[in-house]
Amino acid sequence: MENLSAEIPNFKHSSSSSSCCEAEEYEDNSCQIMVDNSDSILKVLKKLYDEKQMCDVYLRVAGKEYGAHRLILCASSDVFQVMLMKPEWTEWHESRVELKELSQCEGVFHLFLEYFYTGKLLITHTNVMPILALADKYIVKGLSRLCLQYMCNHVPHAAYHNQLFSWLQYAQSCGHNDITNICQDYIKWNFELVANTPDFSNIDPDTLLFLLKQNDLVVYNEMVLYNCVVRWLDLQRVKLINENLNVDVEEYMKDLVESVMSYIRFPMMTPRELADLLLSPLIKQHKEFFVDRMSIGMSFHSGHVQRINAISSNEDGKLLFSPRLYMLDNYSSVLSIENFKTIPYYHTSTFVFSCNSSAAECDSDRINEWVVDLYPKGVWFRQCYLIVWQGAPKEVPEEIVKTVRLCLTCREMCESNMRLKVSVLIYGMQGGVEHIMDVKSTVHHFSSDNRVINIDNIVAFDKLNPSAVNTSQKEKDSPYLIGSERSIEIAYHYYTVFLTFVNKYV
Repeated sequence: MENLSAEIPNFKHSSSSSSCCEAEEYEDNSCQIMVDNSDSILKVLKKLYDEKQMCDVYLRVAGKEYGAHRLILCASSDVFQVMLMKPEWTEWHESRVELKELSQCEGVFHLFLEYFYTGKLLITHTNVMPILALADKYIVKGLSRLCLQYMCNHVPHAAYHNQLFSWLQYAQSCGHNDITNICQDYIKWNFELVANTPDFSNIDPDTLLFLLKQNDLVVYNEMVLYNCVVRWLDLQRVKLINENLNVDVEEYMKDLVESVMSYIRFPMMTPRELADLLLSPLIKQHKEFFVDRMSIGMSFHSGHVQRINAISSNEDGKLLFSPRLYMLDNYSSVLSIENFKTIPYYHTSTFVFSCNSSAAECDSDRINEWVVDLYPKGVWFRQCYLIVWQGAPKEVPEEIVKTVRLCLTCREMCESNMRLKVSVLIYGMQGGVEHIMDVKSTVHHFSSDNRVINIDNIVAFDKLNPSAVNTSQKEKDSPYLIGSERSIEIAYHYYTVFLTFVNKYV
């Protein structure tokens, strides 16, 4: 036995214990398994809530009592944590707590409380606002983020169901800037669509004034916008009378008319439209105010530069002569790209059009001609050779750029230099509602030596062509394809200070 160890090669008594530990450690690492029993744990927590087991606090809302657990409430809400754990709060030692909630929040409070136990909640366009109000009030940050994300993705649905302006007003009051901007953009870019909903009467005067000041408000023409504002004024009068407030209705309406109509751009109406307005009942009622503003429009069309410059000396006056994004047929043309999925990659659709260089009638003979090239499925630069003055030609390798590009070329200019703002309107489908989803704008100085502008990524390439990026998304439709033929629709607007061009791609 004494010689046994000597007969075994490399056997060392001193390392036997450490070798054993290393083997055990290796065995433990190789047998690790991550156990996920979270569903069962959540079921246990939900059972505690449903069956009111071991409840140590009861929340009373609008006469209904909800059993809960301090530990769950404090872990889920910063407000409940302070309310139920700080001795200086009277609720700290109370087993029953009375909560005062808005009437619309009372009906969803049980869903709000159940979320603490399950992490699940069915959000709809009708309940997202009261749930968000509760999440904001009790500082449940995760739930607030979920509600805001839902709202950002469902603004068209909210407009369709007459929730849009309540969403906007709440977001503005609570500082939720992302949803505020999304709601405002949707209203600006789809103004006529929104104006034809019952919810239009709920827009407050300050918000309407903000919208009327915007240059990127999309509307058929200024006359249509005027009629939308007249309809809003009529609805405000009805609301004022029905609410039976102790105010002088006529005096209030006079101030309201002059306030909002100050931002209607009468110079952007044609002389014929301005003449027809004289028959409008509203203008007859407020003749002194309107005649002066309509005369500014006639001065613009007659080319009275001195008066125009005087009025343009302040910011509000300058806005009167700035075109919006008008969809009037005189400024728009259509190119159809039907069955978008069937067109090949690197396909180019070309459109040639001409339009007036000014909205003023005195400049109606000034015409510019344009060419639009649209590359909806990427741009392919083929291999070529560069011929140099001296030496051998240089090879330029091919390159593929995954971008949705719009190329605008001024083929014939009525002026040698033009500084234009180019706006691209992108249509799409969201929540079953077809609408303008985005507007891209850039400013370009066109000249005889610089006639071309390329605008890349007017739509994210992977959003318009999901199957080109991920083959697993072949069956997924892009939100930018509309109609039964799954077509792409884009509108183009080009204008200077007194200039509006609109050209519409389908």
